[in-house]
Amino acid sequence: MKNLIIVESPAKARTIKNFLGKDYEVVASKGHIRDLPKHSFGIKIEEGRFEPQYRVDKDHSAIVKQIKELAKKSDKVYIATDEDREGEAIGYHIAKAIGKDPEALPRIVFHEITQSAIRHALENPRKIDMDQVNAQQARRLLDRIVGYKLSPLLASKIQKGLSAGRVQSAALKIVVDREREIQAFKPEEYWSIDALFAPSVEASLVEFGGKKIEKMTIREAKEAHAIETALKSDRYIVEKIETRSRKTSSPPPFMTSTLQQSASGRLGFSPKKTMMIAQKLYEGVATDKGQMGVITYMRTDSLNIAKEAQEAAREAILERFGEKYLPPKPKRYASKAKGAQEAHEAIRPTRLDFTPDLAAKYLAPDELKLYRLIYNRFLASQMRDAVFESQTILFAGEHGRFKATGRKLVFDGFYKVMGYDEKDKLLPEYKEGQEATLEKVEAHQHFTEPPPRYTEASLIKKLESLGIGRPSTYAPTISLLVSREYLKIEKRQLIPTPIAFTVIEILEKHFPEIVDTGFTAAMEEKLDEVAERKVDWQKLLLEFYEPFIEKVEKGKKEIKSLKKAEPIGRNCPECGSELLLRSGRYGDFIACSNYPKCKYTENIAKEGEEAKPQPQATDEVCDKCGAPMVVKTGRRGPFLACSAYPKCKNAKPLEKPKALAVKCPECGGDLLERHSRRGRFFGCANYPKCTFISKFEPVDRKCPECGYLMARRTFRGKDVYECIKCKHRQEVEE
Repeated sequence: MKNLIIVESPAKARTIKNFLGKDYEVVASKGHIRDLPKHSFGIKIEEGRFEPQYRVDKDHSAIVKQIKELAKKSDKVYIATDEDREGEAIGYHIAKAIGKDPEALPRIVFHEITQSAIRHALENPRKIDMDQVNAQQARRLLDRIVGYKLSPLLASKIQKGLSAGRVQSAALKIVVDREREIQAFKPEEYWSIDALFAPSVEASLVEFGGKKIEKMTIREAKEAHAIETALKSDRYIVEKIETRSRKTSSPPPFMTSTLQQSASGRLGFSPKKTMMIAQKLYEGVATDKGQMGVITYMRTDSLNIAKEAQEAAREAILERFGEKYLPPKPKRYASKAKGAQEAHEAIRPTRLDFTPDLAAKYLAPDELKLYRLIYNRFLASQMRDAVFESQTILFAGEHGRFKATGRKLVFDGFYKVMGYDEKDKLLPEYKEGQEATLEKVEAHQHFTEPPPRYTEASLIKKLESLGIGRPSTYAPTISLLVSREYLKIEKRQLIPTPIAFTVIEILEKHFPEIVDTGFTAAMEEKLDEVAERKVDWQKLLLEFYEPFIEKVEKGKKEIKSLKKAEPIGRNCPECGSELLLRSGRYGDFIACSNYPKCKYTENIAKEGEEAKPQPQATDEVCDKCGAPMVVKTGRRGPFLACSAYPKCKNAKPLEKPKALAVKCPECGGDLLERHSRRGRFFGCANYPKCTFISKFEPVDRKCPECGYLMARRTFRGKDVYECIKCKHRQEVEE
């Protein structure tokens, strides 16, 4: 019978299926099919051992059944999940879910989804790496322990809906600390002295009265203007001319973090968007040679390049740009990322003949932008360095010296592919010792600026430099902090919300290791050591768990509640109890003090927003439950709603819908003009008994083809009558 290949995603499955014949069936698990339960702790702890209680969730039960049936009929079952810890763990859980021994199934790995790569992988299967699986299990259990034990504590002491995490809290502290720096920052005054020498050469003061002038040397206006006056009266000569040749090294190919940073800066893509597009390019897109992956695996911290890919790049450079752009030897790069898995490859195109110009015929606009970025960066990484000529001229007078600098591009090297936008700054020809004409000297006031807020890209760079998280976690960590409303993004800057400060202050005081970047990075290194079989994952969990749980229990007793419950001087309109001002996940709100017996609440408008109007009473009664109907305001204006909401969700338009002159072709009832979130439509008044609906306004005209009712609409710029049933069209006669 057939061989079965199991991957994670349907797109990946389709692409691989295209490369293989009838002897192979390819099926997708659609991500993790087994995980810890969603609504319970899910870890059994006995005698210092941690036993995860994995479950197949409801969403995956059908796919597990399908894979089991296919596996029974197959001669061989291959695990072909991604080659990282997450992929190794998914493969392990697939084997467990279908009742197979994970270490008995052949495991195939590949960095790219191309026909040759898949064939090579099938010829060289290995076993599931249980050390990698255990490293992922340790990470998963650590995150569950922190999340399930610390989050409820924060919710009980501050407000509902708060969460903490091993990586997310350390990342949040980095952003909060930067905001604290900005808030504490006090600008300092400093002055620069700038000159203009003929012909229009800009220069800055670097020495005055034998003293070196640096950025913060001149602090007051009085001193600056005194220096300015003294320098104006000097005569100047060209004291020294220095010309140097400087190289700018070609950039390494992309890994996950640098791709996210570059896509953010050059394309304006969020890290999440970058990874979504990169995943499509990896799993398979349309090309001139059919469906295939056009980039290598996109979650990597390696800068390695396969020898064949290097050779292909060198051939392409020689053919397209000539020998002067080709370095004598292939360029190799080493990752500076902590814990980098050098067995993996950098992100590169899988086919150099699939150029960005050719790709433009097949890829969507955003896919093309990212592909062009990856393609050009890879080619540039194998090209010669760029060469600049830098010039420095010193102008000397009696009291001081000024320095002018210039630079020009002598050889573009890798910029031939990546482009070079800067203009050359050329200095005129001078001779040492010649007199220089001073045209202008001016003192300029400046103030120091606070450190910049983090952007998504710069935070990823910081996390990577500290060794916090791994390529697969950078984008999800930031997305989680934003979705939890710990951070908001304004003009691409990450700004912590007030609740972020409160949470970090409590964690700093009672759980310092959770927000300590050093501790978090050290834990990442220990997880790497688990993957290398240097550390036992159960021992790692126990060493973390016992002191952590002690602090949680201590926190329950010692952390003071910060929950808000301030009387506002009004009584509840539903039960007469006192109303209180409370704080929730989405800000302050008003609630009844008789909760949970009475669930009355009121929203409070945020700063800069108008308060939402309270429902207005009417004489109308709900035809479903008999409660009074009230007027509420929604997105599309006022409407009638049942006052018993959310128990009764009956709602009606405030004004009766407009009835058309024509009747329903199905039941003879009135046809009404209605509105929904998708716009205007026309439906029968007898709904739900009669489900007739039309997007376009029906008219009193019968279709000559089928005799059904027609509607009037615009089609390709012309007014037409269109049959609601068979879509036959006639032009409207003027």
